[in-house]
Amino acid sequence: MEEIRILSPTAILGYGFPMDSFIEGMKRKPHVIAVDAGSTDPGPYYLGAGISFTDKNSVKRDLEIMIPAALEAKIPVIIGTAGGCGGRPHVEFNLEIIKEIAKEKGLNFKLAVIQSEFEKEDIKEKLAQGLISPLFPAKEITEQDVEDTVRIVAQMGEEPFIKALEEGADVILAGRSYDPSVFSALAIKEGFDKGLAIHLGKILECAAIAALPGSGSDCMFGYLQKDCFILEPLSPLRKCTTLSVAAHTLYEKTNPYILPGPGGAINLHESKFEQISDNMVKVSGSKFVPTEEYFVKLEGVRKVGYRTISCAAVKDPIMISKIDEIAQSVKDRVINNFEHYGITDFFLDFKIYGKNGVMAMFDNIEESVGHELLIIIEAVADTQEKANTICGFARSTMLHFGYEGRISTAGNLAFPFSPSDCKVGEVYEFSVYHLLKVDDPAALFPISYIDFKEGK
Repeated sequence: MEEIRILSPTAILGYGFPMDSFIEGMKRKPHVIAVDAGSTDPGPYYLGAGISFTDKNSVKRDLEIMIPAALEAKIPVIIGTAGGCGGRPHVEFNLEIIKEIAKEKGLNFKLAVIQSEFEKEDIKEKLAQGLISPLFPAKEITEQDVEDTVRIVAQMGEEPFIKALEEGADVILAGRSYDPSVFSALAIKEGFDKGLAIHLGKILECAAIAALPGSGSDCMFGYLQKDCFILEPLSPLRKCTTLSVAAHTLYEKTNPYILPGPGGAINLHESKFEQISDNMVKVSGSKFVPTEEYFVKLEGVRKVGYRTISCAAVKDPIMISKIDEIAQSVKDRVINNFEHYGITDFFLDFKIYGKNGVMAMFDNIEESVGHELLIIIEAVADTQEKANTICGFARSTMLHFGYEGRISTAGNLAFPFSPSDCKVGEVYEFSVYHLLKVDDPAALFPISYIDFKEGK
């Protein structure tokens, strides 16, 4: 085989894609349809809560196009990081959708289901064996940290996908996956260069985001050859350029030349980007450099409480000029009020948009203040009721807070919504962001199979 052709329909399963683009992709006779179904980008909540950040109807719409088309063309469909986070409930979310589609359409195919969630006792055992090490800025973890974690998953590489393909799977549904492995697995199985295959997968995972104009809701096509790969957007509205493709290679990476993943890293020092047509780019020179030992990344979250927020706008220029001082005074007043009741274990924050609301976490940022502000009051406590109480008290205190130069004695804040306070619910934080050393990268991820006959 001189070329592997890969169709990436959408950046995340459920984001959608134009049918015209998908049809164009199928006309190019792909060897595989692959799609990434998740990410840590939406934060720790979805992993902890065990729910998908993508809508069921949207996911079903994408899959009921992709799966029948692939079966007709006799090519596999590979889905990674099922349900958004890849834990057991997330895999189950996608599995139920696939079962619905199979039944409604009377489909015949072999489904491989690959799990990536760990039992806590397994992680504790590996921790005791010295097989787990932190990724910066994470710290060393203890058995208690593992016990406090709600859910832990690991990013699988291409090995479990290759095993499922070798065992005849038509559709592969996998838990948490290293994003490029979903796209590179078939090519690596067929003997294509691993560095080029993973680099191509790194770009295809986001579909047409690497094109101009970029879109996560449109298709991208990849042609992997022996010494290069070629990228082609499938909509006439978009084109790949050397700049757009090279720029996307740096996406989510701190080092522009080394892209780490399970078992090694892609070295881009000799990568070359060439414009070969108005909308197509050829990439060559990328190399895979294996590590001496094989590591996979662990991701885990713990529950820290419950959140309530209140959104309010400020227009008064005098208040805007004193907003940091006012926010601190309100926070001090809230702390003082609840100390009387012995309530001290809570988090209260004022996110001030229009004045470094996005960049406030960084020091020495040049300030630029707008003529109006949006303030998000956030309270986190160990119960929803307590978070509600603290947020409500902070909101009412700021609403009527008296500051020097205030002219009006009416409320300081304008609320866009009624009720003004929103109960956000459970709050999670990432507590495991570590590497696990493994001997067999396929053995960690158990595979089960379902054979559908006329949808059953």
